[in-house]
Amino acid sequence: MSIYIDSAILKEVEAAQSLGWVRGVTTNPILLARAGADPGEVLSALAQLKFEQLFYQLVSPTLESMYLEAQLIAKIAGNTLVLKLPPNQTGFQFTSRYGNQFLCCVTAVYSPAQALVAREAGARYVAVYVNRATRLMGNGYQLVEDVTNMLRGSQTELIAASIKSSEEACLSVLAGAQHLTLPFSVLTGLMSHPLSEETLAEFRAEGTGVVHP
Repeated sequence: MSIYIDSAILKEVEAAQSLGWVRGVTTNPILLARAGADPGEVLSALAQLKFEQLFYQLVSPTLESMYLEAQLIAKIAGNTLVLKLPPNQTGFQFTSRYGNQFLCCVTAVYSPAQALVAREAGARYVAVYVNRATRLMGNGYQLVEDVTNMLRGSQTELIAASIKSSEEACLSVLAGAQHLTLPFSVLTGLMSHPLSEETLAEFRAEGTGVVHP
């Protein structure tokens, strides 16, 4: 399993990397826009952090222009690159045709049928939008479970995205998600609990230990 930070803000990504257990960074067109700088410069700065994987979503409209865009991004991200593709005819065609050159992630998946096509096209990952699926369809965790069953026994793995809380992150994994991508606030929130803080405060107030002078 891998946990990724879902952000293109350099300070957030650097802070996530310093935690030691975040394996990569996922971006999308909106996150890159929010970074407030040239997308190429943002990606270059993220690539220099040397994460295991850097996800970038292609925005070109045609198969040919997508391939040219992919080649350009590959020069920036190197062998850490994972390309995110839309779950439509062109995205699936790209995955099938160029999946041997680029790791591909079909993103914004909302049905087991889309996951089935992604699997057959050779995608390495599918990204399911959990919170959004719950809001718009009723049960994002059921979607995760259904997609997990569809992908079972294949090379394609499920990334749970659109996660808004620690609870959603954990329930997504329990439903079958193999990876998580989380905004910085949720990522850091995984490490804390009010009862833990209360217990630690008691240790500090009433306990002792060997402290280096």
